[in-house]
Amino acid sequence: MHYLDLTLPTPAENLALDEALWEAGEQDGVERLRFWESPAPFVVLGYANRVASEVDLAACRLRGIPVLRRITGGGTVLQGPGCLNYTLILRVTPDGPTSGIPSTNRYIMHRHAAALTTTLGKPVRCCGDTDLALEGRKFSGNAQRRGRRALLFHGTFLLGMDANLVRAVLPMPTRQPPYRSGRSHDDFLTNLGVKTVTIQQALRQAWAATDPDAPPPLDRVSALVATKYERPEWVFRF
Repeated sequence: MHYLDLTLPTPAENLALDEALWEAGEQDGVERLRFWESPAPFVVLGYANRVASEVDLAACRLRGIPVLRRITGGGTVLQGPGCLNYTLILRVTPDGPTSGIPSTNRYIMHRHAAALTTTLGKPVRCCGDTDLALEGRKFSGNAQRRGRRALLFHGTFLLGMDANLVRAVLPMPTRQPPYRSGRSHDDFLTNLGVKTVTIQQALRQAWAATDPDAPPPLDRVSALVATKYERPEWVFRF
């Protein structure tokens, strides 16, 4: 698997690079693992999330926190310092573990849970559809987007996220997994408190991601930013 550790200057560019890498996977069939970390906070909506119910826009504007939308499903999250993002581009195998949405979720999440259980020395559980948790508290949320030949699966690991900021800009989500049991952000989320490289090494080993990737498709990233990720009609479509 190819490996890329690259954070672009803006949140929109980083979301666009995930889409561009997925498009590349559709064309070349190359499987990739990417890591990135945003130096500034931003809110990102899942593809079908409604802005009015999932984000406190007034609180975001007061703090200068931009709101964006990604192409994958899942819930609305706060990104920024203390969050490690990863991106997996995998081939879709009609008769294999990536043949459908549920099987892909199980395949990836169980591999990550096993790798992190070994790394952290604590039992990591798969909860809901695509969460990872320690002692019932979520530290990783994930989502996917599928194509004909390749899929995009990405997520976030909470390493040292500012819980006060999460509480300030995100109301309680309208959709919650049963294991949340109505808990507040403070009671539901947890930071791992480990170094970025610890998680990177665990996932690189889990996916045998050892080959340096080719230069990223930055021209395509620029086009996606201009036509989608920075356009209000995309961000505020729901």
